[in-house]
Amino acid sequence: MTVARYAIPFDELRADQTELVGGKCANLGELTGAGFPVPPGFAVTTAAHERDDIDEAVAEAYARLGALVGKQDPPVAVRSSAIAEDMPDASFAGVQDTYLWICGLEAVLDGIRRCWASFHNPEAVAYRAEHGITRAGMSVAVQYMIDARVAGVMFTLNPVSGDRSSIAIDASYGLGSSVVGGEVTPDSFLVSKVTREIVRRQIGAKATEVVADPAAATTVTRDVSGERQAVACLSDEELARVAEIGRRIETHYGRPQDVEWAIDRRLGELFILQSRPETVWSNKPRPQATAGNAMALITATMTGGLAKPKE
Repeated sequence: MTVARYAIPFDELRADQTELVGGKCANLGELTGAGFPVPPGFAVTTAAHERDDIDEAVAEAYARLGALVGKQDPPVAVRSSAIAEDMPDASFAGVQDTYLWICGLEAVLDGIRRCWASFHNPEAVAYRAEHGITRAGMSVAVQYMIDARVAGVMFTLNPVSGDRSSIAIDASYGLGSSVVGGEVTPDSFLVSKVTREIVRRQIGAKATEVVADPAAATTVTRDVSGERQAVACLSDEELARVAEIGRRIETHYGRPQDVEWAIDRRLGELFILQSRPETVWSNKPRPQATAGNAMALITATMTGGLAKPKE
């Protein structure tokens, strides 16, 4: 492998390249290739993890990214992407490090090396041991950051009941790190895959938001006014867009997904930041067809999931 191939753009990657770029980067490449709106970026490969001479490859890839988005030293998220990460039987969610709104080559290189170091932190080591994971190797995703007005997570099933006829969406103001990290009580929605109706709507406190501070090349946490806290951070039209792209991603992969998404502050465009297989309900045995649940299984075929049988 040449030095240049230590850093590979997402649009050259696909889902079957986890040994080269880990689960997160392989999924970002797969989504990009399938035409989903993924912010551009590149993967620092697992081979680079064992090398010291990666600076040139990262510098070239970061410069290309800047040219693509029309910014010098563009803000990026630097995120871990281990070989066994974001897989059907192990997610590694929140176990290894992520750094947001990183600007400049030296800061990007530092973030990459800190992600590599997190591969050996106690939480990551314990997670691998608990799940019997012996495959070693760490890639790092460097992804252009969206200045999000609102962001969050989505499960293409009901994470409480496992009902595959629903999509669960949590959303809050600002970057999605506050939702992923459990720092806020987000708005929570449940949308029917069958009727597209919003079947549950809960307005969360959303007391703070994480936003970019471009001048300082970092993020800051600020209070949300009471007026904004009291209303949903997503309009019904935006909620429908998020749910519909979740349906499409699930159809593409053929199984329920755990998706991170964001809506751009300036243009209102929806972006997918990552997608990983849902690993709790999806790995449980599914019921066999009987007279009592035949209609639910028919609905499952129509919606790409399993509808909860009526009692």
